[in-house]
Amino acid sequence: MLESRAQATPGAQSNPAPQTTPPPPPRAPEPSGLSRWLNPATAPIIPIPEIDEDPYSGTTLGVIPTYLITGPHHEINRIIAPDVIYNQYFGWGARGRIYSYPSPNTQWSIEGGGKQRVESEFDGEYASGILRQDRWSFNASLIYDRSGSPRFYGIGNHSRLSGQTNYTDKQKYIQTTLGYNFNHSWQLGYTFRARTVYISPGHLAGVPSIEELYPTTVLRAERQEILNRILLTYDTRNDVVVPTRGAEWVAYGGGASSEGMFNASLYSEVGIDGRNFWSLPDDAVLAFHMALRYMPRTARTRNIPFWALSSIGGDQAIIGGDQPLRGFGVGRFRDRNSSSFSLEYRKRVAGFDAFSTRISVEVTPFVDMGRVSNSLGTDPLSSLHKVVGLGVRGIALPFVVGYIDVGYGSEGAAVFTGLNYPF
Repeated sequence: MLESRAQATPGAQSNPAPQTTPPPPPRAPEPSGLSRWLNPATAPIIPIPEIDEDPYSGTTLGVIPTYLITGPHHEINRIIAPDVIYNQYFGWGARGRIYSYPSPNTQWSIEGGGKQRVESEFDGEYASGILRQDRWSFNASLIYDRSGSPRFYGIGNHSRLSGQTNYTDKQKYIQTTLGYNFNHSWQLGYTFRARTVYISPGHLAGVPSIEELYPTTVLRAERQEILNRILLTYDTRNDVVVPTRGAEWVAYGGGASSEGMFNASLYSEVGIDGRNFWSLPDDAVLAFHMALRYMPRTARTRNIPFWALSSIGGDQAIIGGDQPLRGFGVGRFRDRNSSSFSLEYRKRVAGFDAFSTRISVEVTPFVDMGRVSNSLGTDPLSSLHKVVGLGVRGIALPFVVGYIDVGYGSEGAAVFTGLNYPF
């Protein structure tokens, strides 16, 4: 009786049945077999077409079967990228490359190869203490390069296009830099370089060989260069590979000799190299670079070899070396002193999955300006050569930047491709 009343009492509720969460839908299986190779997001090796239009080396066509090894967060740990190429001047060739990034603080690379005619190369690089978190930083380079494409137009800021000549440049050198880190921002560094350079006649049809127009410029013998350089660096960049804010400023000075360890019988140098980065709204970065290099004239350093002079031209800013002017080939203008200024607007416009990692795409309008001079008193802002251009960069964080830069200057257009930002 009580049980029946309880069941009939208004408002009385029985315990609800337990609720269960429906299982998640099954994940699609990872591609395998042929479908894995045909999917750019998962393929272990991607055959990248190579189309390179260098202002000096001419047209190079080939294919790069690129293999990327990625970590648990899809960051790239190693790149293995051999290629087979054909160059209009030097014939068929093959190269091999390994880029390794064991940690954000250490990386190394090995590149080497050759072509049917004239050209061969080897480049070994090692760097540690990149983040300057430890007391010491160190990097070393071992280089052999025989190139048949370099040009020489004479000395001076107004050297003429009609003075173009070709030569074969064979270099081999070792360079090391040891840096003492006072803290994360300040570093005192020492660079040692031992280099041998041999300049010989050019091999390009239709371009005069260097000795035909400049018989007194080139000594057909090996020249030695032993460089000692001191650098003081202030660096507040938030990233050394893909910076979006901060600055790096380097002041340096040194000297080189053709014999002996510590003298400046070949030449002396002083300079400053500055890079600033500002983060802008909408995932953009404004990047600025400037460089000044001076080679004081002394009684002992009147005949500096042309390949050691300050130069502008090409697509890369090298501290104490070539400076960018992306409407001209490497080393287009040479003299004792140089000034260089570049401005880029780096705008992220897209992103996609490929090579088992995440690729971001930047579009980058840029301006380059620069000049060379013979006198220390020359205004570095006068008679500047100017280039405007557009770059497209592919970025795979945290270590890899690939680029195509097209620049236009007073002598026409030039196209450059490669790895890493120009500055």
